[in-house]
Amino acid sequence: MSKPDISAWVSRVEESRDQISCNLVKRIAATLGEVAPQPGEALPPLWHWAFFQEPVAEDGLGQDGHPARGGFLPPADNRNRMWAGSRLTFNRPLRVEAQVDRLSTILKVEEKHGRTGSLLFVTVRHEFFQDGECALVDEHDIVYREPTPPKLGGTEPLAAGQWREPVVPSATLLFRYSAVTFNGHRIHYDWPYVTETEGYPGLVVHGPLIATLNLRACLRAHPGATLKRFSFRGVRPLISPQPFEVGGRLIEPGKAEVWAGNQDGVAQIGEVEFSLGETP
Repeated sequence: MSKPDISAWVSRVEESRDQISCNLVKRIAATLGEVAPQPGEALPPLWHWAFFQEPVAEDGLGQDGHPARGGFLPPADNRNRMWAGSRLTFNRPLRVEAQVDRLSTILKVEEKHGRTGSLLFVTVRHEFFQDGECALVDEHDIVYREPTPPKLGGTEPLAAGQWREPVVPSATLLFRYSAVTFNGHRIHYDWPYVTETEGYPGLVVHGPLIATLNLRACLRAHPGATLKRFSFRGVRPLISPQPFEVGGRLIEPGKAEVWAGNQDGVAQIGEVEFSLGETP
């Protein structure tokens, strides 16, 4: 059987609608140890990842727990899926209980070859519309890699940041984050699968969870900041329950570089742009 032409997936579009449910917001807040915003208030940055999750029955899932491929996203049989990173532009906050429309477009599908084998990169742009205006743009990079031993170390050591926060990624935190984001990927909660099938030494901390904690730490260090842009890229996985830290430093007024990692080196890097004294 011939392989499908993956270039045919470029420019595919998917439209969906969701409500920023107060009940789900409360569950996200409990998971992250936050006070839940009330109806009409701003949804904290990156909490939108818990919404627009299309429920798929168990018989529609692949071995790894993700929905079987070949629908909106291109097929990538026998490869492991990872969230490689994102680039986000924040025009205005999403509001709790608001109806939000999402327009998703596949921008790029590209096959690359690296030291770990063949890699399939897929870039999807998600545009979120609230009250007829684009409130948020999220370009999401997905990578499908051939099954190979994961890279767990050997990255740059952590820099001396201007702020830092410790994180203990318990199995409970990982399970609850999987639950609120309806993420069935088994590397985050299924010990036999993640250690025996994918070769990790333990449960893998979600890339988007790390990014959420990383951005939160930056904004805590800059009270009153209005978030403009955030980008991040995964460098290597972090494993539960080994503690790690999130931190960063200003590189110029209104721009910061942020990172997450532990004694084994950097695991995620990012950049934040913000302004002070503006009302969103």
